[in-house]
Amino acid sequence: MTQPPPPPSQPPGPPPNQPPQGGFGAPQDPPPGGFGAPTPPPNQPSYGYPQQPPTQPQYGYPQPEQPPTQPQYGYPQQPQQPYGYPTQPQQPYGYPQQAVPMAPAGGKKLSAQMQIVIAAVVAVALIVGGGIWYANSGGGEENDTAGGTTGSTQEQNKGGNGLGGNGKEKVPGNTQATLKFQLPEPKVEDITDVGGSWITDKAYVKTGVNSIVGYDLDKGTPVWTLPLPGQVCGTSRHTTADNKTAILFEATKRVGPKFYQPCTEVGVVDLTTGKLVWSTSVTGGNAGDGKAKFSEVTLSGTTVAAGGTDGGAAFDLANGNPRWKPQANAQNCYDMGYGGGEGLVAARKCGSYGSQYVVIQNLNPTTGQPISQYKMPTGVEYAAVVSTKPLVVAADVGDTAGDGSGISDFFSIDEKTGKLKAKIAANADRFAGRCRSTEVETCSKVVVGNGRLYLPTEEHEGSTGEYGDETNEILSFDLTTGKQAPEKADAGDRYTLFPLRMDGGNIIAYKAPPYDKGGQIVSIDGGTMKSTLLLENPSDKTVRDAEGSFSADYSEMLYANGRMFISAVNLSKPRESSSTSDKEYLALAFGTS
Repeated sequence: MTQPPPPPSQPPGPPPNQPPQGGFGAPQDPPPGGFGAPTPPPNQPSYGYPQQPPTQPQYGYPQPEQPPTQPQYGYPQQPQQPYGYPTQPQQPYGYPQQAVPMAPAGGKKLSAQMQIVIAAVVAVALIVGGGIWYANSGGGEENDTAGGTTGSTQEQNKGGNGLGGNGKEKVPGNTQATLKFQLPEPKVEDITDVGGSWITDKAYVKTGVNSIVGYDLDKGTPVWTLPLPGQVCGTSRHTTADNKTAILFEATKRVGPKFYQPCTEVGVVDLTTGKLVWSTSVTGGNAGDGKAKFSEVTLSGTTVAAGGTDGGAAFDLANGNPRWKPQANAQNCYDMGYGGGEGLVAARKCGSYGSQYVVIQNLNPTTGQPISQYKMPTGVEYAAVVSTKPLVVAADVGDTAGDGSGISDFFSIDEKTGKLKAKIAANADRFAGRCRSTEVETCSKVVVGNGRLYLPTEEHEGSTGEYGDETNEILSFDLTTGKQAPEKADAGDRYTLFPLRMDGGNIIAYKAPPYDKGGQIVSIDGGTMKSTLLLENPSDKTVRDAEGSFSADYSEMLYANGRMFISAVNLSKPRESSSTSDKEYLALAFGTS
């Protein structure tokens, strides 16, 4: 397919749709409490109990020529018992299965005494390991996705197999951090999006009110300020090697509470100089002759791409020239948004209203031509791109997650052919990843690297079984087979662990602390899943309260070179009943010596 003549049109896709009602990215108020708030003990069964298998068949558009070589996820090899059976205690995550003694080779007859010993050992093994035997007998694939033990003892003892390492982050001489600075929360008249934060070698850059500001890394004093015509309404998490990134902003300032302006302007910011390199807007798509409205923006190579209910558009990073624009009634499809980074992937909604479906397209970033595509299962209204290379997509199939996480399953897709490699079930009661359901590139608490998906569990009872000792783990799943790896990273009692980003083959993760401790940044080897402390925040009450005022699900966290930054993504008008002692912050900065 050749590139369309100017003005470019939105890349082609499968047949069509009409947009759903409402827009994307409506801000949400953060929940009360913070990291340090204790949670009540969970009432669900212990981890490792068998769960009901998914009933959907393999999906894919185009359909794979042959079904996957591994068994279908959750397909029972033995009859399934009710949830919670058996009643014998389960082994913890990754615990090696007991080996059963075998008769010696060579046909030599065992003595009666030896037969009695072996029979006793086998009986004990079956009783103690009953839960593990049952979980595996229900189908190895379900156990893989439900977080139970998988594989033989020999396989579990292989360790990381060379995965992990090669990270840039080094352990500082002193891991004890101090609070470097705090940015007060600016006053706003209504809910205001301030998402977007970046680190350069000289500045911490944060979205403010009608502006973006670069702050000195240690002092917090402004080193540059970029005033904008209106409020920032979208940012990319990706940056170029020379510190450029993409943003969306409103064309004019808001004139009062609830007087939101349309999110129409696309621009590129130089994070080193604080200059707006270029800004532009486009018409077309569902906007008709008016400016197209966008809800998110991303960056891949030399292409800036923005999407929303009016369709998608792409621009040359260097000068802002359009590479394609939204196209009205383009086969009844429109680009809801894009995932960027190493590749450029579009999430397209197609079909007539009431029978819409979602297609994932891996695009040529320069021309917009599809390299491959995959049709998501029936029941998927939105999809989120976790990674573009390798291609991993999250979705809530049939609204089954039920917890607002936007995730019931992960789909590992071959970006070259569009074929499904593995579908990984992520029961919302057990796993803690989050994707904002109506946005394509906003997933948090989940990362991809080393050919694996790294995903934290929800909090559960700790080793003592006492209230307040809740903990969790980070588990990993092979993107080719969908199987869970035996290694895991434990948060430890009273801490909760979740990944922030990859660092080479390592995972940079945050450990949310108990009420009397400071949070930690750790580096986790992506193969062995062993943790190394990089930074620990102060435990004095004032600093703890400030850190705990940020919720993990409603904040941004960055770490680089011994510095950690936490910032808000939404601001709201202070409540009249708020105490003056309840300080709220735009951002906090911590650093080691």
